[in-house]
This record gives sequence, C-alpha cells and structure tokens, in this order.
Amino acid sequence: MGTWGEFAAADPAMAETGRRLLYQFGPGLAFLATVRGDGAPRLHPICPVVTDDGLYAFVIASPKQADLYRDGRYTLHAFPPEAVDDEFTVSGRAREETNADVRARIGERYREEVHDDPRLATYALFELGIDRAMLAVYRERGAWPPTYSVWRSP
Repeated sequence: MGTWGEFAAADPAMAETGRRLLYQFGPGLAFLATVRGDGAPRLHPICPVVTDDGLYAFVIASPKQADLYRDGRYTLHAFPPEAVDDEFTVSGRAREETNADVRARIGERYREEVHDDPRLATYALFELGIDRAMLAVYRERGAWPPTYSVWRSP
C-alpha cells in the first residue's frame, strides 16, 4: 500500500488532478465509504486533507470511525464537479495517526482543535493508505466514454 506522496511521485498528473477535484469547492470534500460490521457499505461526506506526503481524514467518534478501527478498508470519492462528470477515487486501508506533531500539522490545515493526547480529541486522525487510484475524465458533461487512468500501489 502506498502513500499520497508515493502516488504523486509515480503519477504526478493524476495526483494533481485528483487534488484539484478534492479541493474544487475550497476545503477538501469527498464521500468516504467504509465497511460496516455486517459487511455492508457505509457512505458519508468528509473533508479530507491532502499534503505532499499523505492523505488524511479527521473522523469524529461515529459508526464510520468504528468501521475504520475495526476493518480499515475504505474508498474515497471526490464530489462531482458542476461543469463535467470527472471522477476521482482512491481506495486502500486507513490507519490511525497518533503522533502529536503530525496531528498538529494536519490540524492546522484542517482548522480543527487537536489535542496532544489523541484519546482526548474529538476527532481521530487517519492516514488513508492508497492501494488504487482511479481518474475518469469526460470531454464534456454526459460525453461517453470517459478516459480512465488507474494507478496501483506496487
């Protein structure tokens, strides 16, 4: 499984387009799909944070947080743009990041209060490791077929 930094180094054009789609409305916006305890999917909007080296998400104590602790598998899908149907998704496994320096650095980008002790924090920070990224680019709204690009972690 790779990091955002490894993905960006291997396919900088796809990573930059993905970053642009995630941040197209200002803050990072995406749908996070997790795996429920019964195996069914769970889908929620979140605000991911992309840095040069990682893809992160603060997740409040909730069923989706419990899903990530229990299973870790996820898919993140950028909100669709208004002008075209371009799509960007990444999939992999999430792991909790408890390092206080990393939490503070990502918290500054997220604008969330971050405590030194993650057990006292309202939000848990997860790094989203990437097994696969997919980008679909359409020439115009409704145009078919799109051009697909896929990156897989070595």
